Amino acid sequence: MIKIGLYSEDRTLHPLLSSALGQEFQVHLESDQEGMNNLVSAGGCDVMILDLNCNHESLQERIGFSRRLIASNIPSVVMADDGLRSTAFELVRTGAFGYCRRPPSIRDLKTMLSRGYENSLLKRQLQGVQQRQEDPGSCDRLIGSSPQMQQVYELVRRVTNLNATVLVTGESGTGKELIARAVHNMGSRSKRPFVAVSCGAIPETLIEAELFGHEKGAFTGTVGAREGYFEQAGDGTLFLDEIGDLSLFTQVKLLRVLQQMEFCRLGSSKLIPLRARLIFATHRDLAKLVAEGKFRQDLFYRINVMRIESPPLQDHPEDIPQIAMHFLRHYAQLFQKPMESFEADAMNLLQSYSWPGNVRELENVIQRAIILAPGQVVRFEDLTLNLQEDESVDGEDVVDIGDYQSAGSFERQLRDYKVRLAVTAVRENNGNKTLAARSLQISRAYLHRLIRIAEPDPLFEQDLRETANG
Repeated sequence: MIKIGLYSEDRTLHPLLSSALGQEFQVHLESDQEGMNNLVSAGGCDVMILDLNCNHESLQERIGFSRRLIASNIPSVVMADDGLRSTAFELVRTGAFGYCRRPPSIRDLKTMLSRGYENSLLKRQLQGVQQRQEDPGSCDRLIGSSPQMQQVYELVRRVTNLNATVLVTGESGTGKELIARAVHNMGSRSKRPFVAVSCGAIPETLIEAELFGHEKGAFTGTVGAREGYFEQAGDGTLFLDEIGDLSLFTQVKLLRVLQQMEFCRLGSSKLIPLRARLIFATHRDLAKLVAEGKFRQDLFYRINVMRIESPPLQDHPEDIPQIAMHFLRHYAQLFQKPMESFEADAMNLLQSYSWPGNVRELENVIQRAIILAPGQVVRFEDLTLNLQEDESVDGEDVVDIGDYQSAGSFERQLRDYKVRLAVTAVRENNGNKTLAARSLQISRAYLHRLIRIAEPDPLFEQDLRETANG
């Protein structure tokens, strides 16, 4: 939905334009300079309609204010009757996007507003690309400014133009494919194909044909020849996700390709050179699989040339506001529902949650919150309907707080109980937070956050003092 800021003294224009422009546009009327300034500064309009006809202020004052609005770089359409046509054209020459006659042709006005919005959007996207190129703290579409993400960015930059094999590791939902795409997009192969393959999603009986391709009649059911993913990637990048799910038989085939840098289709003896750059990813511990005999050691050494670890979201919660706002803007536009921000309590909840599903779970939660939110701001209760249910599962059958009763909502009681568990675990492990986190089966960073996020209640103070003394 495109937000239109209508600056006009004619209040009859608002219902007329709102009805005529349709659901694609949302019209906000402001009849005075202060209201229009507030609307612009709050980001409440994507395109402006500046009506030059006025009764309560001088024409020169209105023209001067219109010039200042045009200078704000928000695309503006000047509306005026025939008597002010030359003045309107002068404003167009000084930066306004276009002019429409008063009363306007709705079809022409809609076209002009849409083009103005699209033009502005393209400019912002171009500026974003330029900023990412100039800003050492950013990396393609990856989001986050924490030390953990900065380390990822640095490793990505180091390998972009090298042909070395890259292994991306990390929990499910942490953005391993985004890291692989960043390596591809920032390097010399960026204009070449990027082919992503989930090894775990292909049946074992088909994976060899899918990777290497096949000739006509290579096996039962083949109608014609087919290029495999190695050929489809060409001079670009082949991303093999969940490499730990490959069978030992397929691992042998893959190892040979990496050693010889060539392969052949099933049913053919013709060797095809491997031109694509290979990036692998897995959420599994490959070293452990090697020790268990489930992953070939020689293949592990071959693919583990340059390793990039994708950190779990709970280890860099300071990036959650930035990631959450990215998803809010993206899905608000996709769902055509104007959304502006999060309430403070809602953002605190997002930062205090453990996110076992990582960024993918955060993305899904925000999608649901946008759908549930009645207004333009995501509230605490919009999140609790889907987020707190996930949290409550952990303690549904084991909560036993004895005589301890916390005032407040269920969410606050649950949070306080988690904090108490964390404090008790640290005390029982003589202040060793690593052992405490291990005993609770959570990360050390999440343990720190549990102790830090809640203001200590009187019933916690004794435990906190004992922890500090330990």
